[in-house]
Amino acid sequence: MLIGLAAALSSWFNLYSNALSDLGHAIKSNVAPLFNTGLSLGGVLMILFAVKYVEAFSRVIALLVVIAGYALVLVGVFDEVYGALHFVVSVLFFVSILLLVLGYGLVLRDPRIVVLASILVSLNIVVWTLHFAIRVPRGAAVPELISIFTAIPFYLHLARKSASTLCREK
Repeated sequence: MLIGLAAALSSWFNLYSNALSDLGHAIKSNVAPLFNTGLSLGGVLMILFAVKYVEAFSRVIALLVVIAGYALVLVGVFDEVYGALHFVVSVLFFVSILLLVLGYGLVLRDPRIVVLASILVSLNIVVWTLHFAIRVPRGAAVPELISIFTAIPFYLHLARKSASTLCREK
């Protein structure tokens, strides 16, 4: 919510020319507190979700969710003002959510989900390679959103699976 609101309140933000993190630049962005709070809260909620619900389903997946959540907190804490450190924690976040997608497919042992996860992660690798190698698109927001929207359906499926695992245990 806060991240979308920050984007909506930023008339200067361009999906094709900017990175999402430009919204969190502490000096250049008027919506930085809103954006960075959204990232940090989102990361904390991911960690709580992993510890409270996902661990009953799979410790490996819970660990991947904790890593992704912590990386998201770090992206919010170490905004673009921190330069290379921000880049490193951002890469950690995006790699971790793609590993989560692959790991989830493997833990489920459903060949269809493994194939789907593999195809989507491969697509993400192509998109990120195009961005870094030839600057298409110029800004990172599109590849970032593709990675995020790749992970969301798997994350929601994980939430459903984790809930059903907890219900069976009670």
